[in-house]
Amino acid sequence: MITNQDRASAEWMRSSYSDGSGGECVEFARGSLPGSVPVRDSKNAGGAVLEFPPATWSAFTAAVRRQSFPR
Repeated sequence: MITNQDRASAEWMRSSYSDGSGGECVEFARGSLPGSVPVRDSKNAGGAVLEFPPATWSAFTAAVRRQSFPR
């Protein structure tokens, strides 16, 4: 589980598709917690953090890059 200290020291990254205009985007902090990839809403950095196993996060981001989701 991510603690407030972990959250503060994590290096949060945002999608390169985010234009910084305040639109919807998520941030992730790969490598900040062993065995977990924390993900949060970029507009609410102090809000809830979801944690995913690294393999699950990798599969998700690969599917996004392939545009494998129905529209």
